[in-house]
Amino acid sequence: MTVFSFVLGAVAAAAMVMIVLRLASFKSQSPDDYAAEANQFDLRTHLNGPIQCEGMIYGPLGRVTSRFVADMDVTWEGNVGTMTETFRYDSGSTQDRMWKLTLGNDGSIKAEAPDVIGVGRGMQEGSAVQLKYKIKLSDDAGGHVLDTTDWMYLLENGTIMNRSQFRKYGIKVAELVATMRPKVAA
Repeated sequence: MTVFSFVLGAVAAAAMVMIVLRLASFKSQSPDDYAAEANQFDLRTHLNGPIQCEGMIYGPLGRVTSRFVADMDVTWEGNVGTMTETFRYDSGSTQDRMWKLTLGNDGSIKAEAPDVIGVGRGMQEGSAVQLKYKIKLSDDAGGHVLDTTDWMYLLENGTIMNRSQFRKYGIKVAELVATMRPKVAA
């Protein structure tokens, strides 16, 4: 009976951990959580023109594994935006990316990029934007396909804080934290 009690206790503890993670973690956020905020995030306004981005990538143990600076440029034609990105990493490597963003009249977002599998989906609501998508890492980064949840939060001064988590088989393998702000002309 002791082994059964131990197993039952372990299963109950694991179930409690899963419940807490679902209800009180990064993944538990919803765009509705930010709907009532006065500061309204409009991608066409706040993610527009030349943008400077600085950030860090954390590995699965919470340690910084990479730092980067990126130049972004976003243009809009109606509800369709094109965002080009050039990343410079502390390793000396660079990466060019391009996104196509399509906004629905209800705040919904479709996001497409060459390294995104299928179409990413999201929502802008109040002061926040959420995107979810599957990203395929480059072959030199292992070629893994990761489930990504991206959150962008608009601050009162117009700066955008970005926090993204990358998961494989439901386990967080990396996290990105970055700031984005309009680029000041040199």
